[in-house]
Amino acid sequence: MLDDCLAVILAGGDSRRMGCDKSGVQLGGETLLQRVAATLQTLFPQTLLSVRQARPDIALPQICDRHVDSGPLAGIAAALEYAQQRGVSWIFAVATDMPFVQPGVIERLASQRDGVAAVVPRVAGHPQPLAAFYSLRALAAVQAQLAGEGKRSLRAVLERLPVAYVDEAELLAADPGLHSFFDLDTPQDLAAASLLMRQ
Repeated sequence: MLDDCLAVILAGGDSRRMGCDKSGVQLGGETLLQRVAATLQTLFPQTLLSVRQARPDIALPQICDRHVDSGPLAGIAAALEYAQQRGVSWIFAVATDMPFVQPGVIERLASQRDGVAAVVPRVAGHPQPLAAFYSLRALAAVQAQLAGEGKRSLRAVLERLPVAYVDEAELLAADPGLHSFFDLDTPQDLAAASLLMRQ
């Protein structure tokens, strides 16, 4: 159990390409949200749901964005502020549409937290900031990015922080297919995920 950390599932997106709220999409008899939450609850003492507006139909504890139309950055800000209020040093943030995230990958990322403000996997050369650890040290940079005139981008925040990037070669032992980073944006992605589950 990662006792110095809480988990947050980011579920505040518009899901335009999927055409419906992704947190309720069914995969293998469970919703995407249920699948992600079940994995996180084995590793973290608390798992939260980050939303734009409260969702009374979902039982998980929820935090709501304070910044309108600011994407995942607003969810990260709300989660870090919540953690700060409770004396928790780190959050692990993951998108609700990443149903195959593996505990071993999360544990590997967690082991890289010394001396940095964020730990971010990098797959095929691309950072994966929606399956990453952020410390309270990142909060000021996140808040500054939200308050500024520039793009409200997590990647822009990462450029301002000491970050440990964990390349795919270090993650393959925990997830040989790197399915942890398969996110479902479209109905075609959902069909591919269903096939993957049957393999």
